[in-house]
Amino acid sequence: MSGLVVIGASYAGVQAALTVREAGYSGPVTVVADEAVLPYQRPPLSKDFLLGETTAQGLLMRDEAIFTGRRIDLLLGRRVVELDRNAGRVVLAGDAVLDFDSLVIATGSRARPITIHGAELDGVCYLRSIADAIDLKARLDRASEIVIVGGGFIGLEVASSAIKLGKRVTVIEAGSRLLERAVSSVVSRFLLDIHVQAGVAVKTNAAISAILGAGSRVAAVELDGGVRLGADLVVVGIGGIANDDLAVAAGLKCANGIMVDQYGRTACPGIYAAGDCAIHYSRFAGGWIRLECVQHAQDQGRAVGLAVADSREPYDSVPRFWSDQHDLRLQTVGHAAGSDRIVIRGAIDAGRFSVFHYRQDKLVAVDSINNPGDQMLARRLIAAGISPEPDQVKDISCDLRSFLKNRQ
Repeated sequence: MSGLVVIGASYAGVQAALTVREAGYSGPVTVVADEAVLPYQRPPLSKDFLLGETTAQGLLMRDEAIFTGRRIDLLLGRRVVELDRNAGRVVLAGDAVLDFDSLVIATGSRARPITIHGAELDGVCYLRSIADAIDLKARLDRASEIVIVGGGFIGLEVASSAIKLGKRVTVIEAGSRLLERAVSSVVSRFLLDIHVQAGVAVKTNAAISAILGAGSRVAAVELDGGVRLGADLVVVGIGGIANDDLAVAAGLKCANGIMVDQYGRTACPGIYAAGDCAIHYSRFAGGWIRLECVQHAQDQGRAVGLAVADSREPYDSVPRFWSDQHDLRLQTVGHAAGSDRIVIRGAIDAGRFSVFHYRQDKLVAVDSINNPGDQMLARRLIAAGISPEPDQVKDISCDLRSFLKNRQ
């Protein structure tokens, strides 16, 4: 029997493998991982790991015994170099071949490289893998001036960790505000204030034109306009690129990711994709989206595992993600793109509030700072298509849970 082959020991890949077993699949299950370590959690890399609050061992998703007990074979440190969808096989580096009845592509995404003068200098770093994190942690110990390119989640989380380590930190963001495409302007301003109060220098509407070196090492960055900032370490966090190269080469339909349906199926029978590398139609976004977040990867991976085991349950989760920065937690649920009205619930000055996003009078997303209760409630409201009136949202005495009770 050829069984199931999963390419990638990502959240999506691991979840698909575990789910297929839980659903009663009896065939062989093999997970191929290009990293030579057991599957691990990535969100703590920019926070707890850099701060020394957890170790590489503490990052593991599951003990090896879990995979052994479920008869899931892990091929670590092996890379798939070719997908032959017609023959139903994948080729590994070194020419080893794995045949499959079903295939799950869960190859994740990679860091988008910066393409300016000096990008190749020693001291220009990215953070995507445990190897990146180990290298960055060692460099942070020796560095004093850090420039972070990109005011997105990775950049701000690294900034939070680096300032706690006593470093001089500057964040350079080309957009007009932090997390411009992810959260409301209210949350952006709040986060800006928090970072500045912690000692992080933040420059928005600023772009780096060159990274300057002393010999082969980073020494400074130059901004458009000629301003120079000293730096002995540059961390680049300017987004991710879907790892869909295998799928593209195999002729699968791709558009900023591998296109899949609500069960994670590609247009090729027996081949699925999930997680960062996949793009799907979302009723919450009103279009095709590719998400890079843990919860999405796990939920979609589960849907794929069920589909492989012929126990279908469509993926229809409300998008949600979180970010820990300094001593606060940002959480977002829904998809705010195209929203035309925001409503604030709670007190911004108290550091515990939520921003409700509406699109044509429909609740589509909620950003929260230190307010998990609102997040749990908002997820249920958005999933059910329930939209409290803005005036009701503003009134903190209004129990928004009543809208769910009334629907039952």
